[in-house]
Amino acid sequence: MKLVELYIQEVMRRLPEKNRDDIALELRSTIEDMLPEEYSEDDVREVLTSLGDPAVLASNYQDRPMHLIGPRYYDLYITLLKLILPIAAAVTFIVLAVSSVLSYSGESNPIALFLSIAGNGVVEVIGTGMQVFFWLTVTFAVIERTVPPESHLPITMKGKEWTPDDLKDIPYIPKEKRISKLEIFGGLVWTVIWSTCYFKASDIIGLYENGDDGRVFTSLFDQDVLLGYWPLVVFLIGLELLLFFKKWRAGIWTKRLAIENAVFQFVPVAVFLFMFRNMEVMNPAFIDRIQMLFNNSFNFQWFYLTVSVGLLVAAVINSYEGLKKAYK
Repeated sequence: MKLVELYIQEVMRRLPEKNRDDIALELRSTIEDMLPEEYSEDDVREVLTSLGDPAVLASNYQDRPMHLIGPRYYDLYITLLKLILPIAAAVTFIVLAVSSVLSYSGESNPIALFLSIAGNGVVEVIGTGMQVFFWLTVTFAVIERTVPPESHLPITMKGKEWTPDDLKDIPYIPKEKRISKLEIFGGLVWTVIWSTCYFKASDIIGLYENGDDGRVFTSLFDQDVLLGYWPLVVFLIGLELLLFFKKWRAGIWTKRLAIENAVFQFVPVAVFLFMFRNMEVMNPAFIDRIQMLFNNSFNFQWFYLTVSVGLLVAAVINSYEGLKKAYK
């Protein structure tokens, strides 16, 4: 009987205090009914084995799951985690990057600024990811223990059990035609960074030199002239955000999306050519300093042409990649 008492003890210590006495009497009676009149230790072992692990039996008495998130909610939990985490991470990094650039005073090296954004961004993104993981897990753990399940079948994003009709709402996406979330959010982060730098260009972009009195900064742009093109830049930002939204919504390279992407790739090139055809955008002090360093041999027209060709080549490559995937 020592084994029986130990077994009952292991079950009872996992139950609420108020229920232990009644359940102990019931369990002891059940075990005695299962044993023969003249039983041996082997008979006791056989009966206890059939009753199973004390922890599992205690869980059955409480009608409470032993797992944190069970099979009914696990797939929904993982799906939401994969959906929310990238969005939260991207928003966190974007807010950090924008606030850092806007608060930049020009006193430190811009390389240090971007390294700071990268380092702090990683820390903030990890912190945000942990917060999302914690609260989403807690939410599902509470649902698991408070919402009585009608069945143990998994539920879908629609909040109901799966049926074959759900397959009608799922597009078939070949692997080679998929648009990765990393590509979308990476592009979104880059758009926010360059657009924020546009409004702080005179404090960030330029020539950095070490002088007798410390670091000397000569801005590349005349900020007043550069900001005169802000409606064009805002229009470009809007087109980029619209394209990212379409990519996220489609999730696959379609022919129409690839054509729209190809057309868009040449818009930044056109904007650059239009803006920088006006040499007044550049700071005269920067031009004079560069000519002094290069003994008046630096040709800004060739530099303008080189950058233009580089942007054009990049646009052609990006257009081709989208079209190639769409027409596979």
